Amino acid sequence: MRRPAAHGFTAVDQQPRPAEFVQVLDTLDDHPFYAAYKARLRELLHARPGDRFLDVGAGTGDGAQAMAREYGSTVAAIDHSTTMAGQARARGLANVTVADAHRLPFRDASFDGAWADRVVQHVADPEQVLAEMLRVIRPGGRIALADPEYDTQVLDIADQELARRVLRFRADVQLRHGTLAHRHAGLLSRHGLLDVSTEARTLVVRDPREADNCLGLRTWARTAAEHGHLTSAEAERFTGQFDESVRSGRFTYAVTFFLTAATAAPASRS
Repeated sequence: MRRPAAHGFTAVDQQPRPAEFVQVLDTLDDHPFYAAYKARLRELLHARPGDRFLDVGAGTGDGAQAMAREYGSTVAAIDHSTTMAGQARARGLANVTVADAHRLPFRDASFDGAWADRVVQHVADPEQVLAEMLRVIRPGGRIALADPEYDTQVLDIADQELARRVLRFRADVQLRHGTLAHRHAGLLSRHGLLDVSTEARTLVVRDPREADNCLGLRTWARTAAEHGHLTSAEAERFTGQFDESVRSGRFTYAVTFFLTAATAAPASRS
């Protein structure tokens, strides 16, 4: 399945069947690993009842609704996709806006905190998105980011060099910023945020149905060949070795997610 906002790939609204991507997100949200890290990301925002938060790139809005339900907070959501915004509204999220994360349609200091879950890897300019998130939160507010760090990928098939080439395609071509997650802490620090923390959580996949149906891993080599990064023969060899890895019970794929949070500097005293 094609990923949103990647180099040379079709965005959600431009896909012939955008509802398929909604199904992928729903499947991931139900996965224990994803549910656990998402809950931790919300914890890192230090929410209190009555606080107002912004979910940047909210997708179907399930994370925003969980935030409101668990912490008694008010949550606004934005997404660049009309498909995703429509889903969020249909699922009961009231405050949803179709907007570009590089130009958030909110006044300065409108929120007590903001988060972006698996969003920064896709945007054109992470620095600008972070600057906008910082602009719309109050002094002393919280920011939290989560993304996979695709430089940490491993895959057990027979030809490890071929595996590395396919995984590098995923990291460097399919995503705009697939190897930025380990640098989120530095990015937040450069913007003057305080109390910067980073946590790493590793997704280990041994069920090939998860890797194929949710991550689309089995198709990555074919897509790489379509874009000239592998030959057709290499793509076929990868698929064959993927299937053999599954048949033999050796299949293992892993990637590490980084959860990074920080506090905006307090207002200066005059």
